[in-house]
Amino acid sequence: MTETYAALKLQVENWRWAGVPFYVRSGKRLPRRDTQISIQFRRPPLLLFEQAGVEGIDPNRLDILVQPEEAICITMKAKRPGSAIELSEVKLDFSYRSIGGLPPSTGYERLLYDAMIGDATLFHRADIVEASWRIATPVLDLWATLPARDFPNYPAGTWGPQAGADLLARDGRRWVNPG
Repeated sequence: MTETYAALKLQVENWRWAGVPFYVRSGKRLPRRDTQISIQFRRPPLLLFEQAGVEGIDPNRLDILVQPEEAICITMKAKRPGSAIELSEVKLDFSYRSIGGLPPSTGYERLLYDAMIGDATLFHRADIVEASWRIATPVLDLWATLPARDFPNYPAGTWGPQAGADLLARDGRRWVNPG
């Protein structure tokens, strides 16, 4: 009954991010150790291919891969050349692996090296850590006082319990599972 997985929907309360949901998922024993930021753009109000029978197009997405491989990828739908209305998923991507260089190091290797040479670039400031705990502490406190009625456990090697997928499905979204 140890907390090993969390899926959250967060809101930032300011004018710039009003109405923009932020989804965070973290867990142990997932199929892959991965840190990534996926930004899903809004769907356009006008669907250009509706007359051709294309009822819905997935929104464009920007993926920023942080660990284990650093990369940036934009995923979008594009019409295939020709008279038929056929859409294909297209990826525009950049990866440090594609330009060579050193093999990727783990986050800990890089963090320890930076600590040894006195580079604080990758270290969080105290105010950021305190802000993170202001978000996490109420969740942890609630879990400690209210035992889960239907504990949403998940088997090792999966992307988490169905409840995590349901969180996004309620908003008409889905997780981007890497790999």
